[in-house]
Formats: sequence, C-alpha cells, structure tokens
Amino acid sequence: MSRDVKDIIQELEHDYTIRPYLTALEHIPARDAHLDEFPDWLNKSLVKLLQQDGINSLYAHQASALDAVAVGKNVVVVTPTASGKTLCYNLPVLDRIIKEPESRAIYLFPTKALSQDQLGELYRIVDALDKPISTYTYDGDTPVSARSAIRNQGNIVVTNPDMLHTGILPHHTKWHRLFQNLRYIVLDEIHIYRGVFGSHMANVIRRLKRICQFYGSRPQFICCSATIANPLELAERIVEEKFTLINNNGAPSGEKYFLFYNPPVVNRQLGIRKSLIKETANLVSKFLNHDIQTIVFARSRLTTELLTSYLKDYLDKVGQDRDLVRGYRGGYLPNLRREIEKGLKDGVIKGVVSTNALELGVDIGQLDACFIAGYPGTIASTWQQAGRAGRRTHSSVAILVASSVPLDQYIINSSDYFFKETPENAVIDPNNLSILISHIKCAAFELPFVPGEKFGSEELEDILQFLEDKGIVHFTGNKWHWMSEAYPADEVSLRSASTENFAIIDLEEGESKVIGEVDRESAPTTIFEGAIYIHEGEQYTITKLDYDDYKAYAKKVEVNYYTDAQVESHIKVLDVFDIHEQENIYHQHGEIAITTISTMYKKVKFYTHENLGYGKINLPAEDMHTTAYWLILSETFSEIAGRKMESGFTFDLAGGLLALANVIVNVTPLFVMCDPKDIRSIAQVRSPFTDLPTLYIYDNYPGGVGFSEKIFELRNKILIAARELIENCGCDEGCPSCVGPINQVGNQGKQSALLILKEAIR
Repeated sequence: MSRDVKDIIQELEHDYTIRPYLTALEHIPARDAHLDEFPDWLNKSLVKLLQQDGINSLYAHQASALDAVAVGKNVVVVTPTASGKTLCYNLPVLDRIIKEPESRAIYLFPTKALSQDQLGELYRIVDALDKPISTYTYDGDTPVSARSAIRNQGNIVVTNPDMLHTGILPHHTKWHRLFQNLRYIVLDEIHIYRGVFGSHMANVIRRLKRICQFYGSRPQFICCSATIANPLELAERIVEEKFTLINNNGAPSGEKYFLFYNPPVVNRQLGIRKSLIKETANLVSKFLNHDIQTIVFARSRLTTELLTSYLKDYLDKVGQDRDLVRGYRGGYLPNLRREIEKGLKDGVIKGVVSTNALELGVDIGQLDACFIAGYPGTIASTWQQAGRAGRRTHSSVAILVASSVPLDQYIINSSDYFFKETPENAVIDPNNLSILISHIKCAAFELPFVPGEKFGSEELEDILQFLEDKGIVHFTGNKWHWMSEAYPADEVSLRSASTENFAIIDLEEGESKVIGEVDRESAPTTIFEGAIYIHEGEQYTITKLDYDDYKAYAKKVEVNYYTDAQVESHIKVLDVFDIHEQENIYHQHGEIAITTISTMYKKVKFYTHENLGYGKINLPAEDMHTTAYWLILSETFSEIAGRKMESGFTFDLAGGLLALANVIVNVTPLFVMCDPKDIRSIAQVRSPFTDLPTLYIYDNYPGGVGFSEKIFELRNKILIAARELIENCGCDEGCPSCVGPINQVGNQGKQSALLILKEAIR
C-alpha cells in the first residue's frame, strides 16, 4: 500500500514510542525558481534544444555562472543537490566547441561511477544537437582499441582524478591535441577533495597546469561544490588561481521534512541508548511497509551490512522478497553495483542501505525517503545524503538517527547549529612533504625540471637535489631528467597513504573468486585472521591474511557475532612548529612519530551487541610520521585544580585528560571537514617529551594533511564546543554520549575534563 510521505510523518508524530525522541522536525517549504534569460552569446542550437526540453530560461545561479565564464573567470558554483549545476559547465563548454571545433575540455569527477553516470546526460545533449562533438569517458574500463580515437578526437574527455594521474598525464605526448587545445577543466563535487585526497588532487592539478603550459594552453576552471564554509578558499587552494563564487541558488525544490531522532536512553547513569542499528531498522521498516522507496546511509561497511541483514530478516518475517532491500558499498564489484543502481531507478528495489558511495550524484532516480544512520561527520555530507530523496514537485523526508557518540549527540540536540550554520572548513595541505615528493617524481617523469622552476608555491632546488642523490633524477643539459626505471604514478595512491588494496578471496570458489577489497590502512582492523567479514548480508571468517601478496582468504560461515579490533599507540615528538602559552596551559603544534599495533579483537553478538569473547591479533606494528596539536598542563595544574573542584569531587588527572581527548576528537569535525577517524588522540599523565600531563590530537595520515594545524588555529572554538557538549549531556558522571564510558574515564572524568576546559578556554 503506497502512502504519501506526509501521512507517515503524521503517523510518527502521533506514535508515543517515537514522538518523545524526535528532537527536531524541520519543515523546509517548497521553493519557487528564480529565473534569468539566456545570454545573447549562447549558441542558438543550444537554446533551441533546451526549449525543446521545456527549459525556457536559466536559474539565477546558472546565468551568473555563464556570465562569469564568458568573461574568462574561474568559477566555483555552490548550490544544493539537484539544482542544475551541470548546465553551469555543459553550456559554456558546448558553446565553445560549436564555435571552435578544435576546442577541448576535461571533466573530472571524484569517482569512476559518477563520471560514467554524468556521461549519459552529456551524450543525450550532444546527440540532440547533431553537431560533430566527440564525447568520451576515459577510465580503467575503456577498451584499449578505443583509446587512440579518444586521444585524437575527443572534444570532451570525462574521467576521474586517478585516471588523469596514472593514465593521461604520464602519457601527455599521446594527448598533445587535448593539451594544445584545452579550454576548460571542470572539477565537480570539489568538497570531496579534502584531507589526503584533496592534498593529492592539488598536486595533480599542478602537474596538469605544468603540461598545459608546455603545450601553450591556459584553461579556465569551472568547479562545483556542496555548501561548505570555505568553497572559494578550497577552490583557490586546489587550483592556485583566483576564483569567483557563484552561490545565488535559483533552483526550485519540493517541500522536505527533516527529522532528528535520538534513540531512547535505557540507562541514564551510563548514558546507554537503544541500538542505532536496531532503531534505524525499525523506522525504515515502517516506510518499506507502506511501499515508500527508501535509501539508508550508514557510516561504515559493518553497519551497512548489519542494517541490510536486519531489513532482509524483516522482509522474510512479513512474507516479502528479501531482495527488495539491497546493500551498496565500496568493495562490491562493479557489475553488482550497476545491477543495484538499475534496480533502484526501475523501482524494482524498494530499499538500499549504502555507505557514502551513493552520496554523490550517481543516477538512482529520486527516492521519497532518506535515513541517515549516524551523523555522517559533516553538515555538507548530511545535506548531500538527504538530497538523494525528493523531487521538485513531491514531498520527501530525511531522518537523521543519532548514535551515542558525542558528535552525534551534539548535532541531534543542536538543531539550530545544523539548520542555520555552515561552520565547516575543508582543509588540504598540498605541501605535505611525502605527498609533494611523490608528485614531483611524477612531474619529473612527465617533463624535466629547469633551474628556478617552482611546483605550485614550492621551491624545488633542495628536493631535486635529494632526488638526484637517490639516483631518481639526473642534472644534465641544465635540466633535471627522470632517471629511474620505475613508473612513479603507479606507486602513488591519491586516496590513501598506501598504494595497494587487499583482495578478499572466497576459498570455496578458488583464487578466481574475489568478493571484495579493503584498503591497506583498514586491513589490520578489518581482515585480520579470525575477523568476521560481512558481504551482502553473508558472513565470512578470514582464515589467512597474506601481507606480502595483499590477499585475504575467507570462508563462508554462519555465526551470531561480528568482530571489533582494539589498537594501541605510542608517540614521540620530533619538532615543534607553533607555541601558545596561557596561565597553567600550553598549546603546541608540530611533528610527531606514532607507532600503532592491533592487539586483540572482541566478538560482539548481533542484535544485543553483548561481548562474547576475545581473540589475539598477530600483525606487525605500523610506524608513521605525522603532525599533531597538543595541550600541556602545567606542573602545578593538579594542585590548582584540586582546590577549584566542587565539593564532593576529586580531581582525576588521568580520567580528565582521557575524557577531554574523547570529546575533542568528536567535536573537531564540527569545524574542520574531517571524520573522527581522520584524527586520533593520546592522553599521557606524564609525557616523555614534555614531562607534564599532555593531550595529543594527531592527523591519522603520514606527513599530516593540515587537520592538526587547523585545530591549533581554531582551538578556542573547538574547546568551547567540547565544554558545551559535556555540560549539556544529561548524565551524572560521564557516558558514551559525552566523555566516554565511565569504565574508561572514571567517575570523576566528566567534572575533571570540565575543569581543564575552564582553564584552557581563553
């Protein structure tokens, strides 16, 4: 029985088991379009085609973008999901090619799936124009036989950063027509280019611009982004040129309801709430029951698989086909993902549970409801995910279900912050030394360096001398030439610190049956021997992890638990970059060395999530140099704190530091666009480096990518948010929703953390 979204919302509002736990119910009214005329310079064939599609004018932001591009400006367009950003680059690009048939453009999308998806719309426009415009996708799936034609004839080459990095730039001599005539470079979804990926991307753009300069072209950049605090700054950091911001959204939208649901507390003293997964599954089942097509976003692969399993079990229970609900995440093979995307568009699949793999604009049709199981980490991502539900003339609903982690609790109880603020900064560090050297090697392979040449803003003399000493480049004929036999781009992964993924092999099917992949960083906590690996609701146990050959061997099992790895870390300070001293508190930022090792894992029971036992993990330690922010307490701090503590409380230095570490890691993403797993914390009652109580927050990537530097800059805002989170939590002595479990931080941890914060905030 199909029901209207409004009916279901009314039902939820009147359901006494749900209504008390709705912390926000925001109604976003339908929005009328703000329109503008087509510019006079736009080719009449394009205008006619748009009019045939029922488009008789442009949205305000589209018109503004076209005007800015027409006078040679780089633009970054920042408007909501499904607001017609595609026309902001398709129209000027196609107009230029019609007028100058030799013109070329590169479209860069952050994922291969998105680039293939966008190509369909572009093909349709080009076919309808009936003009000799050659449009091709160029990625790992492009047949070798077609590649020569694309290099020579492609007016528009649609690709992704990884293929540009490994398949196009190193072979630029074969692409000389593209680079000689390159007029536009389109960067879509630039808010995705942050942290490690963004730092790599900025260096890929440096290499691209260097090759363009060699061939005598100077292309314009057209960028699109979701709403973030610093889109202009981010675009200018990635491209290293001036941009014009276009954010006057003129697109219409249907009405949307946005609900915040905080699962009920089952133990107030311990701050334990009902299970995020079970509560989400319960709410989603109500929508499936009424035949409302629904997408569910989960934060991890494990949560995705658990939710998929629970919803399939529900469909079994009510006598419906289990395959009405499917899972979707990275690690699924391409043919399976395409099958699921098609099922959603055709309406055959009624529910899909996905990681953020479906957050971006892959065409899965327009669904009516979106559930977000756990705050995605940024306001931008939350709106991107919520935007997958809703059509311009229909009502839609998005429901954010909170977990017990502090970041979720801050957001779920601060609806004004979510709906009215955009405080998140996307951070990149193109000059991270390990990333920079990797791309200087790639650039040297592509074209020799000359004395005095810069790479972006970086002087190269010392780095090139270092590479010459290593036998990688050689100075001759007044140029540094590539000398190594290695192909450098193949050794550089844009999305992680490692270059390899582990293949998961089903033992029952033999070596040829790869059921999924896991990146190098995740392997020690995901596919250790004894781990339970869940794929499409099926359980596998990892029987062997081959570190040298990047393979994990799995065997299908039926067990009632999943596994959760535990990690230990040790820290050493190498250099101090910045210092800020206050009375009793010191703030510092610098370089550290960190050693981590996976030591053991828990077996956690499905549904009840109780601990069923432990197992050992026998893997080598991992060493990493990175950057950190650290907070140091003075030698007399404990004595001063003891005098200031309220009656009935004893200052607990260890508990207070650990509690504060938990909170800072969780509130930092409110200001810096990172995931809590992108940064890590270590609390030391007596640090070997400072000889004082010290709390370290570090970038969880080799060399650091700018997170800790931003934390140092924004420390006061972050510490204020940490205090608000702790003070607003309803628990008595600390809980997982603020400072962490009492069995970790102790009975005095909450009050001790608040006292440290009182001294630290200036």
